[in-house]
Amino acid sequence: MTGYDTPAQEAAPVKILVAGGFGVGKTTLVETVSEIEPLRTEELLTAAGVGVDDLDGVESKTATTVAMDFGRITLDDAGVVLYLFGTPGQERFWFMWDELLNGALGAVVLVDTRRLDRSFAAVDFFESRGLPFVVGANCFHGEQLYTEAEIRAALHLRDPGTPILMLDARARADVRGALLALLDTVIARARTAAPA
Repeated sequence: MTGYDTPAQEAAPVKILVAGGFGVGKTTLVETVSEIEPLRTEELLTAAGVGVDDLDGVESKTATTVAMDFGRITLDDAGVVLYLFGTPGQERFWFMWDELLNGALGAVVLVDTRRLDRSFAAVDFFESRGLPFVVGANCFHGEQLYTEAEIRAALHLRDPGTPILMLDARARADVRGALLALLDTVIARARTAAPA
């Protein structure tokens, strides 16, 4: 190393939450984009959940996240490393969301438009805490029956500028695009909040 060489700048670590209702694809999203073997805390659904877990629309689901999912992706072009924390979707595990929120800069709220009512609590959670987020409308089977405007109207988003993105949680490029859109949202909010 000569006096003119400079060490490579380390990428800045950023904590991002991936949230949404039960069975919307949060674990899949983290697995799709993670450059490391993701940490999963899935357990099999059992008879104990009958009457507690609403499987309407996701009858084939056999396991659920009981704590969190964790993955990592390096975005060289943005100079950041994103640490992804997938929240549990079942209402009985929502008490963990506040703990997972600590240190997070933003969130991807994943929604399934076939069961949009499962997403209201996640949207309300981030709006009430003032955390920047984007909405990812997961296109199951490559289909999306609703437009961005229809989804926005149904979710009653407080901020009309909240991005809504059509994505497939199984498609790496779609997920990466949603994460970049979230970073743009976080940066834009920070610039708006900064004193002139």
